[in-house]
Amino acid sequence: MDKMRNITGHGMFATLVVTLVALAGCGTRGANAPAVETRSAQEIADAEYYNGRSAPKSTIWDIFRERGDAATVGAVNKYLWNASLEVLNFLPVQSVDPFTGVITTGYGTPPGGGREYRATIYVSDPALDARSLNLALATRSGPVDAGTLRAVEDAILTRARQLRQADTRF
Repeated sequence: MDKMRNITGHGMFATLVVTLVALAGCGTRGANAPAVETRSAQEIADAEYYNGRSAPKSTIWDIFRERGDAATVGAVNKYLWNASLEVLNFLPVQSVDPFTGVITTGYGTPPGGGREYRATIYVSDPALDARSLNLALATRSGPVDAGTLRAVEDAILTRARQLRQADTRF
């Protein structure tokens, strides 16, 4: 019986050794696999922000480079931008961002009116086009009717065209 236990013990030991050697061999197969390349956070951000192109590099000589269209402020049309501020000048400006094209105003009363309005203007494109202007106009009780909104949009577009015409005369 002691002999049997001794043989069984050796058999279990041999089985354990063979299993460990086999498992150790599994780990060496992946050693020749190519390393996974990872990108830095800056490279990922550049790919997102610049659509796969590298980030623009600037130098002191950039001040002598030819600029883009002077009719744009950031990525918005300067005539629509200025016309929006002029037509809605009775509203107090809360925030402006010419790079995204958003103007947010507080509540104000138009001259000769009794109702308070607030506006959010979004100039979405550098083109002097009605599709480039998005206007949200509201009173304290909610959004204004479509006719009022259309009249204010028309006033902004008309003023933008006037500014453009005045600018080309010089």
